[in-house]
Parts: sequence; C-alpha cells; structure tokens
Amino acid sequence: MSKVERYDTVIVGGGQAGLATAYHLARAGRSFAILDAFDRVGDAWRNRWNSLRLFTPAKYDGLPGWEFPAAQNPFPTKDEMAGYLEAYVERFELPVQNGVRVDRLSREDDGFVLAAAGRRFEADRVVVATGAYRRPRTPALARELDPRIVQLHSSEYRGPEQLAEGAVLVVGAGNSGAEIAFEVARSHPTLLSGRDVGEIPVRHGSKRARVVLPLMRFVGHRVMTVRTPIGRKVGPKLAYGATPLIRIKTAELVEAGVKRVGKVAGVENGLPVLEDGRVVDVPNVVWSTGFTQDFAWIDLPVFGEDGRPLHRRGVVESEPGLYFVGLPFQYSVTSDVLPGVGRDARFVARHIVRQPASSSTVSRPAAPALRRVA
Repeated sequence: MSKVERYDTVIVGGGQAGLATAYHLARAGRSFAILDAFDRVGDAWRNRWNSLRLFTPAKYDGLPGWEFPAAQNPFPTKDEMAGYLEAYVERFELPVQNGVRVDRLSREDDGFVLAAAGRRFEADRVVVATGAYRRPRTPALARELDPRIVQLHSSEYRGPEQLAEGAVLVVGAGNSGAEIAFEVARSHPTLLSGRDVGEIPVRHGSKRARVVLPLMRFVGHRVMTVRTPIGRKVGPKLAYGATPLIRIKTAELVEAGVKRVGKVAGVENGLPVLEDGRVVDVPNVVWSTGFTQDFAWIDLPVFGEDGRPLHRRGVVESEPGLYFVGLPFQYSVTSDVLPGVGRDARFVARHIVRQPASSSTVSRPAAPALRRVA
C-alpha cells in the first residue's frame, strides 16, 4: 500500500449522483474526494450506443447550481450529457480522481477504509454514488449459443456496424431494446423478444407531451414517495419494474419492420428457442436484458435479504457515516434519474454537513457562486 490519503468524506462514483452530492459539500467547504472508475468524467454516458438521446428534456437534466444548456434539440445526446458533466466538474472545481476503482469498503476503528488498486483512502464518511445497477446481465443460456453468433449486451452495442450480415434478435423489449431494434431494423431483419411493457400516452416531444410529461414528473417526484401511502405501495413496483416505452412507439416498431416474438426460453443446437417452441436461426443477438446490482465490494452488514441497502433516504442508520445516493426509490420514483437525483443528493449532503468535520482533514473553499445558463 502507498501512503494513506485522508478525507472527511469520500464519494465513490463520479456520475450525476456523486457530482450533485459533491456540489453541496463544496458549498459547505467540506473536505472530500470523488473516486471514479472511469478514465474521464462523463464516460458512463459516452460509452453507450452512438445514437442514444436522453429521455428527459434538457430543462430537467441539469444538476444543482447549473441548468443544462439548452440545445436546439431539447433531448440531449449522450455525448452532450457527458460534456455537461465534465464542464460541471470544471465549473465548480470538484476534486474528481479518475481511473480509481474501489475494490473494497470496510470499517476500521471509528472510520472507513477504501482500498483501490494498492491505494488506501480513509474517511469519516463515505457516500456510495455508483448506482445500483452496474453489472451487465445476460441469461445463462447465452453461453450455450453457437459461438459463430455475434452476441452483444446493450452496454457493448454502439451501432449496427458491429453486427454480422443477416437477422438480429434483440432480447428485452424495454426502452433500450426498442430503440436498438428500431435502429438495427434499418439495415437488418429484426426480431424483438420480450413482454410488452406498454408506452406513455403521448408522443415524446409533442405539444401534448409538454403538458403530460411535467404532470407525470410531478406525480413521480412529489406523490410517489416514501412519505405517501400510495408511494410506499406503488413506488417500488414502478422504480424496479420495466419503464413503459417513452420515445419509440409500438406502431413505429411495426412500421420499421420489427417483428415482435415471445421470450427466449432455451437453446437447441446452438440456436435460441422461443417460449412457443420456435427455433430462431439468427447470426446476431443483442441482449438488452438490463443490469444487476454490484455491491459485493462493500464489506459492511448494511444489506437486506434482497441484497438492497437498508437506509432512510440514503442515510444508513445502522452504519453511521455511510450514505447512498442514486438508488431506485431512494425517496421517490425519480430518485435514480436526472430529474430527481439532485434532491436526494441535497438531503444526504445536509446530513453530512450537520456532522462535525474531522480535525485531521483540511476544509475546501466554498464552490464558485451560482451562475444560471439558459
């Protein structure tokens, strides 16, 4: 191990959740470091498929202190979002250390220890802002497919040029699967496998959407919370379930030539078999099957039987000094997406600021004054 690096607070994760929390800590002059596994701020967005646009309008995509600069297209590209995060770090002089993947978080004496590739960080407080879902999930049967079949998880997919000639089976009919299938269908016969998740009742970007989407956001942000009976009953189902199709509609998939098929149930002679028994002979499979949580690196007894962190609005009361930001339904249905993460970050940061700062660390100067950008 190299020398110990000591901070009042360490934030693990330099995405929107971590940066929003850091903003509030910087404003309070607290000592902290942000450790991020990516080589560059915003890479979590850059490393997604090339044509991806955000599903929320730009006016909802900003972080605390700085509105997202409105582009001509109101739905930013993934690269515009990445650039905004990078500029956000520069604007507020946030101390991000890139290329630092935390391998283990544990408690030692009265504080926390974070190990990262031979480096040792010590902190009185730790904010886990890595997001709940980081590890790509593919079914076990994927290993049984013929090795000649090109297989990509949606996290690896960048564009149709990665695929072999011939048909494509996209497995997973949520928003990512629908958007990828719609794009691929321009150059390949395309099958979309999975259950129908429904769709929002308006066309994204339409005049009706300008009325309906703010209403939906209000319900998800203000009504479906841990404080309301309906929120506690319905909120987790909405937060952890499949989101209805937002941008690509079922009719548009049909018009593009995408053929809907049932779920993949097995493998026969190296080929996918659908639940109705049909064998699908395709040279390409894109697994848009989501991600699983990855908290194995946290060596602390803070998880329930379902593997999810036990917390109150991100504050882990059983392990004082440990916090989470960016979890699904941390407080509301919007907690793990851009329109809602800032509120949870503020709550957690305020809780930290109420605690006495460590005498062994140096406080940071307050962040630059706010400057709103249209």
